[in-house]
Amino acid sequence: MKNSIIAEIIVSVILILLLLFLLNPFDLGMPQPVQITMMIGLGVLFIAFVVFVWKEKVADERERLHRHISARAAYLAGTAVLVIGVIVQSASHILDPWLVIALAAMILGKIIGLIYSKVTH
Repeated sequence: MKNSIIAEIIVSVILILLLLFLLNPFDLGMPQPVQITMMIGLGVLFIAFVVFVWKEKVADERERLHRHISARAAYLAGTAVLVIGVIVQSASHILDPWLVIALAAMILGKIIGLIYSKVTH
């Protein structure tokens, strides 16, 4: 279990670093092949991250609580960032539809997950 957590943390950190480099914070002139390679790497790392999250098993109530707390924190952090993005971009009258789509998808996923858990458990 401990090795799985370490591997998940490593994949998560690499995924975040790759996302930051895709933002090009150092204003590096990245050729298109480098950008495409980074996007492919992003997709592969995201799939690895999804596998870690999906295969996560809980052994007792304490682990279930930790999983619940981390999921709730991640959901609230994601929605908060998207809502702030929607507000900031709306104020400047250039709202990116992807922010709204991502926020709506998160909220819809939360509702579907809640209904699914109520029906199956």
